[in-house]
Amino acid sequence: MASQNEGTSPSKKKVQNAWALYDWANSVYSLVITTTIFPIFYNALTTERDADGELINDVVSFWGVDIVNTQLYSYVLATSFLLIILLSPLLSGMADYAGKKLTFMKVFCYAGAAGCASMFWFNPEHLEWSMGSLFLANIGFWGSLGFYNAYLPEIAPKEEHDRLGARGYVMGYIGSVLLLLICLGLILGIGNHLTKWAFVLVAVWWVSWAQPAFRRLPTRSQEHRPSGNLLAQGFKELRMVAGELKGQRHLTRYLTSFFIMSMAVQTIMLMATSFGIKEVQLTSSELIVATLLVQFVAIPGAFLVAWLSGQIGNVKTLGCCILAWCAVCVYAYFFATTKGGFYIAAGVIGFMMGGTQSLNRTTYSKLLPTTQDNASYFSFYEVLEKGGLVIGMFGWGYIEGATGSMRNSILALVGLFLLAFIALSRMPRSHRGHLVTD
Repeated sequence: MASQNEGTSPSKKKVQNAWALYDWANSVYSLVITTTIFPIFYNALTTERDADGELINDVVSFWGVDIVNTQLYSYVLATSFLLIILLSPLLSGMADYAGKKLTFMKVFCYAGAAGCASMFWFNPEHLEWSMGSLFLANIGFWGSLGFYNAYLPEIAPKEEHDRLGARGYVMGYIGSVLLLLICLGLILGIGNHLTKWAFVLVAVWWVSWAQPAFRRLPTRSQEHRPSGNLLAQGFKELRMVAGELKGQRHLTRYLTSFFIMSMAVQTIMLMATSFGIKEVQLTSSELIVATLLVQFVAIPGAFLVAWLSGQIGNVKTLGCCILAWCAVCVYAYFFATTKGGFYIAAGVIGFMMGGTQSLNRTTYSKLLPTTQDNASYFSFYEVLEKGGLVIGMFGWGYIEGATGSMRNSILALVGLFLLAFIALSRMPRSHRGHLVTD
């Protein structure tokens, strides 16, 4: 039996609410830091324009190397994901073996918040250290997310995964929009000099609202925590899970599709703001409008996709989502050349974003066998997602640097979505539609 941190056993509902509330806590990083305020802030400080707003120079120096500012941005994020790939599987194996899932979740949360707070001292004259803050914050966010996701099969039965997963994402969208509006109120109402304080507010919000989850999420009781070399046992745990995955075609083929899809989806979400700045020449206020549009349409999108999965099954719904992503990329390449075209693309992306992320997580949790190694299984999920991100972000940066345009990077994503659809369609027929209630 699992015990609780406070020695009591809160109700199932309280545990699930606390779990969903962590999405409310940490999603502010995704919206404020990687999607809205920081990309605008970063591009403004590292780009030189004339009086008419025309680009003069967007090349920066990083460790003595001249590189395009947005290319550097994508490479720093990609490198942070690479480190997460190296750390997460080992830590997840140790977490399952020693009952330290919550401990690792806390460590990454506090590290990410520290990275956000340190952005207050961002200085384009010292990009090497300033980008280190972004590096640390990104590791903290995505590292804690892996352990957070691993709790889903532990705190809810399979038939509740879609609903609870969607609730978490919706709470994340609402909370992140609320803090974004607070930050924008300070920046637009008082002055741009308060922009750096937005990064501090993200850190405080993240840590504060994470506390209910830290208090209520279950931990393995002390008597079940073995002694010995946790490092060695962590590797052993991972080898065991890897061996189990080999015999499960439905899981391996789903994860193949998820890996390819992550190259495209996550890259779009991280680079959309920079695309709007460089390719469409959107102003800061116009980018903020687009970002808010994305967040608001993501809420009904998450609920609609969850409803559709209950009608036709998770796998079939994911296939529809992939084709929709493919279509929006084609549209963005040809028509997102004006502000109106960009807004339309942003709206569709926002609608698909909420549902796709939630459904990917819950589909995987449903496909898992009954096991105590949830963190280890989810580490594979996280590794594939981050691995896809590394390839996607490096690929995006390379294509931009080679061709001089982000628009060509978008076109390359169309092929990735088609490959993801093909991989998903190769799942055994027995697992393509049965995940409605099973």
